[in-house]
Amino acid sequence: MASLNVGNLGEYLREQRRTAQLSLRQLADAAGVSNPYLSQIERGLRKPSAEVLQQVAKALRISAETLYVRAGILDEKAQDELETRAVVLADPSINERQKQVLLQIYDSFRKENAAEAAAAAAEAVAPVPAGAPDAEEPLTP
Repeated sequence: MASLNVGNLGEYLREQRRTAQLSLRQLADAAGVSNPYLSQIERGLRKPSAEVLQQVAKALRISAETLYVRAGILDEKAQDELETRAVVLADPSINERQKQVLLQIYDSFRKENAAEAAAAAAEAVAPVPAGAPDAEEPLTP
């Protein structure tokens, strides 16, 4: 059976399982999946669903989002955003209103930076024709 392209998910799962000092069978039982199926995931022969990854993450007490990124279900930028939101929401030193305001500010900065990046990318793609006035120079009649 050929190995699937699921990043280094299997290696990462094996490493996390060993760090947690769990046998393959113990993790399979805790996650509610079969031992052979989990073994195939670790060897890169099966691509698990998001639901299975969530069960495995819960059994390992790690972030499901990390496994989603490793499996190619979620991109790394989305994971960073989710982790940032989770940290803000979990902070016991600020109240719920403050958390919501902080997340709104965070969203506005992300939108502003995305718009600036898109404008810069568009400017880089559209070269200024030779002899055309610079955008910085005022046009004179």
